Amino acid sequence: MSQQSDVCLMLEGTYPYVRGGVSSWVHQLIQGMPHLSFYLVFIGGTRESFGEAHYELPANVVGIETHYIMEPEASVEPRARKVSEKFMQQWYSVLGHFFDSGEALSRDDLDFMLGQLAKDKGFSRKDFLFSEQSWQVLLLLYDEYATNQSFIDFFWTFRNIYSPLFRLVEIAREIPPTRVIHSISTGFAGFLGSLTKHHQKIPYLLSEHGIYTKERKIDLSQAEWIKERHNVLDNSMHRSNEQTRLMWIKFFEQLGRTSYAFADKITALYEGNRLRQVADGAPAERTQVIVNGIKLSRFEKAYQARPATPPKIAALVGRVVPIKDIKTFIRAIAVTCSSDPDIQGWIAGPTEEDEDYFHECEMLVTSLNMESNIHFLGMKNVAELFPQIGVCVLSSISEAQPLVLLEAMACGIPCIATNVGASAEIIHGMTEEDRQIGSCGWITNIASPDRIADAIKQCFHPNTKWAELGDNGRNRVIKYYQEEMMFDRFRQRYEELI
Repeated sequence: MSQQSDVCLMLEGTYPYVRGGVSSWVHQLIQGMPHLSFYLVFIGGTRESFGEAHYELPANVVGIETHYIMEPEASVEPRARKVSEKFMQQWYSVLGHFFDSGEALSRDDLDFMLGQLAKDKGFSRKDFLFSEQSWQVLLLLYDEYATNQSFIDFFWTFRNIYSPLFRLVEIAREIPPTRVIHSISTGFAGFLGSLTKHHQKIPYLLSEHGIYTKERKIDLSQAEWIKERHNVLDNSMHRSNEQTRLMWIKFFEQLGRTSYAFADKITALYEGNRLRQVADGAPAERTQVIVNGIKLSRFEKAYQARPATPPKIAALVGRVVPIKDIKTFIRAIAVTCSSDPDIQGWIAGPTEEDEDYFHECEMLVTSLNMESNIHFLGMKNVAELFPQIGVCVLSSISEAQPLVLLEAMACGIPCIATNVGASAEIIHGMTEEDRQIGSCGWITNIASPDRIADAIKQCFHPNTKWAELGDNGRNRVIKYYQEEMMFDRFRQRYEELI
């Protein structure tokens, strides 16, 4: 058994196996709290989706465990099994919350899950897969909630969705003692936080960068594995596909509701997300905004190296994945170059996370004949990159509080961002006092290459006070977005809970 930790971090699909974004923030948080010990629990889908760790764990990390909850388990020979009717009534009640209820799971529900799920003398995964009673529950749920869906689709979707709950319960029962749980999202990690809190009877802090449920809905709307084949004369396949999406959405909604219900304190990165949390079920009195911060000293040399006039280079710093909408940035550079062929577009970030999407982006560059203007740089040290560019561009379709904007601002570089998350308040100010500092860039619509192109051209226009815009951003970071401010707020949360 590992030693007791001060904080157990629940991490889904992020640190230490994915670079940038939330992972950078987690690494920053651990390093900024050297007086506390951290134990890490990583939750991923399948092993093939993640490689080696991208971060060297700080000395105050006392342990880490890694779980892939969507991996197929060793094949089990099917055979008839019997399960207590009492267990099945409780299981049916739990599932009813996922299918139909606007209420979170209760303490009694979690007592049942922790006490009986994934146990040979309780309700095991084999019982879930092969018992007659489990089959009857599945039929009842289909008749009550899914008659518009193909039964075969319902059957396999049901198994895929609910099998991971058995793994989460097993994980929760084995997590070493800790003083406080801190989950960095709802979803599977947040639900695991709820189970662990209830099992160990300890405080639970929940922090969201983006709104997990909203992001999963975006993912599901774009998911190619939910096929959209349907005959124009027969919409049954289309209806079944939509039912499949709805099952997954309801599942993630319930994970979120239960995460909110069991968390003692809930943080968001900006007021819009806090209000979204409340709308999705978070008790308002437990919610609070804690903005991200950056280490200003890291960017001091970059600010001093900023040129007097802007290089005609627009850079997007981020992972090459659909949610960053790299294709809109590529099209924006193409539009800009139609009037100024000297403009360059740099894309700095890892490309291996979604290789198919990266290949599509490369083909788009080729199809637009922009190979000499648009370049994929891979991972770069932003403190070295930003003094070489004239503007930082964020074209994402969903964000929370983008750190890359704060980093560019710390270097005195103006920014262009889509109107997502906290982008508008970062660029224009979040309060009247903040807005007095002045704007440091432009906000555009989502998926609008023409608007982004207009902003790039305006940034490089001779009449634009480029350095003044950059200084406005730096002054905003100095006053509101330094990492020590963030550390102080999380220290207070940990101390209150512990």
